[in-house]
Amino acid sequence: MRRRRPYQGRVEEPYKVNEKITAREVRVVGENVQVGVYSISQALDIAREQGLDLVEISPKADPPVCKVIDYSKFKYDQKKKQKEIKAKASKTVIKEIRFGPNTDDHDFNFKLKHAINFLQDGAKVKAYVHFRGRTIVYKERGEILLLKFAQALEEYAKVEQLPKLEGKRMFLFLAPKAKK
Repeated sequence: MRRRRPYQGRVEEPYKVNEKITAREVRVVGENVQVGVYSISQALDIAREQGLDLVEISPKADPPVCKVIDYSKFKYDQKKKQKEIKAKASKTVIKEIRFGPNTDDHDFNFKLKHAINFLQDGAKVKAYVHFRGRTIVYKERGEILLLKFAQALEEYAKVEQLPKLEGKRMFLFLAPKAKK
C-alpha cells in the first residue's frame, strides 16, 4: 500500500502584488514615479503604464507603502540580500579534546598543541575528562587537569565555562582571545 504525502499547498508569497493588494489607498514610491498617496486603482494604472508591478512593501504603514518595480527582479534582489546576510554571519566551530583522569604529560602536551592550533584558527575548544568505570572517584584529578589545561592556554584563550561535572564527563569551554 502506498503512503500519501500530506498536501504541501502553495508557498504563500511574502508580498502582495497588483490585484492582491487590499488597501483602498496606498503611498506609491519608485523610480520615475511621483511619490504620493493614490487610490489603489490609480496606483495600479501608474504601474501598468510603465509595464511594471505594484508591490506592497510595508503593509503595516498608514497608508501601506507600495513600490512600482518588476516583481521578479525584486524577489531576486531579496534572495540575494538574504544570502549575503547568511554569508556574513560567522559560524562557530567547536573542537573537542578528550582526556582521561590519568593523562600523562606527553599526551597532555600533544593535546595542548592541537588546542593552540584550533584556537589560532578561531575555533572554540571544548576540553573534557571522561571518567570510565571507577575512575569517577578521581574527580579532583580531572578538575586539576582541566585547570592546568586552561592555565597553559591563558595567552591564546579565555575560559567561557569553568570545569563542570555532567554525568561521566567534566567539561571546560575555551574561546579564542580577540586578535590584537
